[in-house]
Amino acid sequence: MNEPPLPGRADPLRIQPGGAVGQLPEEAYLPFPMPRPIPRVVVKPDLLPAISMASLISLIGIPVALLWSLLAPPIQRQVATNGRTPALPGDSNHQFDSLAVFVLLTLAAGAITGAVVWLLRRRRGPVVMIAATAGSALAAYLATLMGGLFTGFWYDLPTSVQLGDVYTVAPGAVHLTAILAQPLAFIVVYGACAAWNGMDDLGRRLG
Repeated sequence: MNEPPLPGRADPLRIQPGGAVGQLPEEAYLPFPMPRPIPRVVVKPDLLPAISMASLISLIGIPVALLWSLLAPPIQRQVATNGRTPALPGDSNHQFDSLAVFVLLTLAAGAITGAVVWLLRRRRGPVVMIAATAGSALAAYLATLMGGLFTGFWYDLPTSVQLGDVYTVAPGAVHLTAILAQPLAFIVVYGACAAWNGMDDLGRRLG
């Protein structure tokens, strides 16, 4: 026999098994949040753009070589006895100055390249980073080759000299170890941006 409900109390509500509305997700019953899946490294979709990017970055060596040929100080030599042509005392350290100018130019080019490549949000990742690093090394190597070509336009060798004559020669060739500056600057800037980002996919899904 059902008793009448008391005043001020609601009727009891019977909930059938499995008939609850708005059930909580399974994660809500766990004492700890479930780990999110780590995004995998994208390789195939980034492979062709990475190769194109490396080829494009390598062309940066041409304007770098042009700037170096204009900024690197020339060397003045004097014709001495026995056919020797030593550099003048004030110009003997210009070989180091030429190397310093080249390193500064390639460091700037690598840093700017790292910042620009990082702005390509949909291509962020190790594939593009490795390709851009290789392209930066190729750009620096191309700059060492093209630098001598450009300096040949600005400085001419004398056709005839006599004992005691002073003439100007182009800056000396840059040592090949200097090509490490540009890829190193790129890695530092790109790696700093990746560390500062802190996202699992480096923000690719937001691109």
